[in-house]
Amino acid sequence: MNRIINLILSLVILLSSACASSTASTTDKTVKSGGKDKVVEDLSVYRPKYNTTEEAAAAARIEPTNHVNRKVAVLMDTVASVNKNIKYAQGYRILAYNGSERQTVMNLRKSIARRVPEVKDYLTYNQPNFRLKVGDFFNRVEAQQVLNQISDLIPNAQIVQDQINIK
Repeated sequence: MNRIINLILSLVILLSSACASSTASTTDKTVKSGGKDKVVEDLSVYRPKYNTTEEAAAAARIEPTNHVNRKVAVLMDTVASVNKNIKYAQGYRILAYNGSERQTVMNLRKSIARRVPEVKDYLTYNQPNFRLKVGDFFNRVEAQQVLNQISDLIPNAQIVQDQINIK
């Protein structure tokens, strides 16, 4: 019997101590979140505090001694002048026609010029074939956009890699 009473008494003590609410310190705040109370700790009392003055901030600033601004400007001018001399690059063109009929290629050239006047065409003749290429595009997406505009005129046109002119 004593054993049962001791067991019940120890369970009651255990349960009462487990359910006891913890007391919040003076630096803690209670915040409602989602219908429940949450305790938020304020840790600012434990953070170190530093005295900052303008003198310390001015002393911490270090001026650079080796300025490279003039050297960089000269180098950038050199690169710009070299880039101005570049006239060609690898890119894409639309191969609109490849055949031996002169009148067909001329009519096709006029209709493409009417449809997309901002795009330049290139007509070459290697006996006995005429080859009509359209545009100077740096990437395939730009070429595809123009090809979509003229695809009803030339259903079998295709995008080819070519050396393009840089404007």
